[in-house]
Amino acid sequence: MDKEDKPYIPPGRKLPETTIKAFFLGAILSAALAAANSYLGLFAGLTVSASIPAAVISMALLKLFKKNNILENNIVQTAASAGESLAAGVIFTMPALVLMKYWANFSYLETALISLTGGVLGVLFTIPLRSALIVKQKLKFPEGVATSEVLKSGEEGGKAIRFLAIGALVGAFVKIAESGLKIWDAVFEKASFIGEKTYLFFGMNLSPALMSVGYIVGLRIATLVFAGGVISWWIAIPIYLAINGNPQQLDPVALGGSTWSSQIRFLGVGAMVVGGLWALLSLRGAIGSALSAGLKAIKNKTDNSGLLRTERDAPMQWVIMGIGVMIVPIFIIYLREIENIPISGLMAVIMVIAGFLFASVAGYMAGLVGSSNNPISGVTIATILTSSLILLALLGTGSEKGPAAAILIGSVVACAAAIAGDNMQDLKAGHVLGATPYRQQIMQMVGVGAAAFAMPLILELLNEAYGFGPATPEKPNSLQAPQATLMQSVAVGVFGGGLPWTMVYIGMALGVLIIILDKIQEARGSEWRVPVLAVAVGLYLPFELDSAIMLGGVVAWWVGRYRQKKRLQNAEDHTAAEQRSERTGLLFASGLITGEALIGIGLAIPIVITKSNDFMAIMEETWGSEPGLIVILAICVFLYQIATRAYKKDET
Repeated sequence: MDKEDKPYIPPGRKLPETTIKAFFLGAILSAALAAANSYLGLFAGLTVSASIPAAVISMALLKLFKKNNILENNIVQTAASAGESLAAGVIFTMPALVLMKYWANFSYLETALISLTGGVLGVLFTIPLRSALIVKQKLKFPEGVATSEVLKSGEEGGKAIRFLAIGALVGAFVKIAESGLKIWDAVFEKASFIGEKTYLFFGMNLSPALMSVGYIVGLRIATLVFAGGVISWWIAIPIYLAINGNPQQLDPVALGGSTWSSQIRFLGVGAMVVGGLWALLSLRGAIGSALSAGLKAIKNKTDNSGLLRTERDAPMQWVIMGIGVMIVPIFIIYLREIENIPISGLMAVIMVIAGFLFASVAGYMAGLVGSSNNPISGVTIATILTSSLILLALLGTGSEKGPAAAILIGSVVACAAAIAGDNMQDLKAGHVLGATPYRQQIMQMVGVGAAAFAMPLILELLNEAYGFGPATPEKPNSLQAPQATLMQSVAVGVFGGGLPWTMVYIGMALGVLIIILDKIQEARGSEWRVPVLAVAVGLYLPFELDSAIMLGGVVAWWVGRYRQKKRLQNAEDHTAAEQRSERTGLLFASGLITGEALIGIGLAIPIVITKSNDFMAIMEETWGSEPGLIVILAICVFLYQIATRAYKKDET
């Protein structure tokens, strides 16, 4: 029997799991992490897995109670991390409805129902896959294994939480100083012409959260994202300006932003479409295997009563009934928006098929590469593109409802896929620890529900305070919402919305070239692969975000070099020290993200009330961007010190 087949808590031993305090803590943390990840995703275009921070927070909070255990800890983090994943599915799609002015604001009921049904379907779709992918195929599920190891070392929870807390305080302080007190500018930008036609640009967002995203994803992914930015801002924009000039006589910084917004970012649209289709094509065998396993489990309905506690999933009859029930509110929402019964019925059918397909893809990919590297954007674009083409044939060009209908389908599918990947990680952690699967599946529903009913309030608050899309005089601190902008561009463009198709086609060609390069690297056996979706993200992100993420990747590399040095020196107990280093660095970076995001949301409330972005400003003009640049570099050094200090046992 393999080591991992022996759970930490034996099947014959029963511990309280779904307790009352676990329900409440899981729901509260789910809503809080959904809020933080919503802000991060709308700001940066990327989200990160919250399973490990959720596990650490859970341990710290449960230690306040006299009775707690490792399985109860696992149940709380299972619910909590569901909120972060659901937020990703929602913010990647639903703000597009506001950006295209189909919705004036976020309807509470419709937003909550779409989020809830998509999330619940994501949970239901993965129930038949648990045994096939976790028990039989024994996929890696790296974040699930890491979460289980963190929970096993729960006795360190009181110490580990301090790194998360310190990071949160630092992130909060920086956000208050920059966005609240207006002491320094949020972005460092410089641009100029050399001669008449050579355009040079550099910019960096001075955000600890963005730097932390780069640290968490690592140098390889950060470099690929940055490479996309280099293609857009250091190659494509200079070429475009050399050909077309500056007819409006804008200043260099404004000129670069205008050119990127109107033309160059659509390179990312083309590359992302190709990337999404390639993800489906390259995973066709895995998809077939996952679907076959799921359908086989549904067909062979068994009585769970004779199974070990650690192998009891929610009954398959409940799964089938739940899927049927979830279709009803989705059909009603589609009918309310489209006002056409046959088309609404077709949309519901497409949603179910695509949802099950992509939930299987997401679950399988989570097992291979982890949830943070899941191509949710790519499969969502593939869904929206396919739906748009089908609806175009039914509704014709120029339809106002067609793009919105495609986004609504994509919203449910994105939520289902995002939740599916996260849930499989949680079920893997539970498998290692000896949790009861059906109890985890119940708590996944709790986490989805708590986040779904919080999401409309979060989105409307951020929309009212900051706005989405390119900055305007009325909304100078607008959240870019890159994925939602991309989804809007694809849906509207299919229905004749005037996309710069030349740029889209060039982006598609770039996507093909990147795929060829990746296949060459694969044939060489190189560890440095070039996934097209990572580069595509960089192509359509503003350069200021790409460079900030790259900075975090450099810090991760810097820490990695220190770890490698210790490994080569055969330092005593270097393996345990390395694990502490990885954990403390991750927790401090996660704290930076959480602190900045929660303050960003907190500031939104008085901004909405006062109708002013300067309600806390302590000076008429900022000190420029230089103080912020110094602060972010100091935080990088501090992060390095925290991660490397873990090699000293007495300090951890």
